[in-house]
Amino acid sequence: MREQHILSGKMAALAIENLDTDQIMPKQFLHGIDKAGLDKGLLYDLRFDAAGHPRPDFVLNRPERADVEILVAGANFGCGSSREHAVWGLQQYGIQAIIAPSFGEIFYSNAMNNQLLLVMLPEADIAQLMADADRLETAHVHIDLQALRVKSQSVDAAFSLSERHHRMQLERRDMIGLSLTYQADITHFAQRHWEAYPWLKDVALRTRQQLGATPRAQQPVRFGGKA
Repeated sequence: MREQHILSGKMAALAIENLDTDQIMPKQFLHGIDKAGLDKGLLYDLRFDAAGHPRPDFVLNRPERADVEILVAGANFGCGSSREHAVWGLQQYGIQAIIAPSFGEIFYSNAMNNQLLLVMLPEADIAQLMADADRLETAHVHIDLQALRVKSQSVDAAFSLSERHHRMQLERRDMIGLSLTYQADITHFAQRHWEAYPWLKDVALRTRQQLGATPRAQQPVRFGGKA
């Protein structure tokens, strides 16, 4: 749950190091052309057996963990391939933040650019958070996005974010949303650029028109060299 600059919720421990994006979102769930339904594939081989039955011993399959919003994970979480679907699947499942000692570099960028908060803390703090997460009565954690602090039953620790990522979290913007805050500057720059170099504007389109070329959208599709 998020209220103003405080993100709080129940946490679950995934004490697995080097959990890669192929495990977070297996390849068989990447066949769609949109983001829908990726929550079903999240951590599929950990959540389900070969017959597709839920593994009762996996933490996210336990009834008391049904509303988990924050994961506490092992080092190098999200290493492996660059599939952004891993981030989307985590968000669709309801995960709002992941706390770990370290993250895969590309996964970190994908997550932060999509508003999935990633928090890095020392391994000693992670061990304490995992211990808290294992007990339902202490499994609640608060993340103060303004003060950049994590608080649980046993932990009160500071973390850091880049200036850009901190702003995105406080303003609840993804990368596109942040870019659009500069729309006036972008428009002003473009106007000045085309005023200074008008001969460069739409040069490819004007060249094709002068040559009498058929617009690409109207060109016939050719197979085997024949129209």
